[in-house]
Amino acid sequence: MTVSFDGYNANTITFEAASGVTVGLPVMISANGKVSNATSAFCGVCKSLKNGYAAVQLDGYVRLPYTGSIAVGYKQLVVDDGEIKVDTTNGREHLVIDVDSTTNTAGIIL
Repeated sequence: MTVSFDGYNANTITFEAASGVTVGLPVMISANGKVSNATSAFCGVCKSLKNGYAAVQLDGYVRLPYTGSIAVGYKQLVVDDGEIKVDTTNGREHLVIDVDSTTNTAGIIL
């Protein structure tokens, strides 16, 4: 039997999207009510874009590509070139609940 964490506590809010925001990638607050692609710590993941606005998932389970080494448990994470990585100095704490080293993706709770 397999399990799925999709949909768990998934809360989404609409922000104005800066130029270049990409669906499926982590985002950060870049101005009042506006998000851009994350370059370090991130607040959520862009789930969709329409007419200059981004639907951003701020809570719940998401699966993201990672770089470096990552393991399950609470980890301080940042974004590096669209991929999450552990950074104990600058990272924000997230719960990593599954890691797939074949696809280099990790499931985290935002």
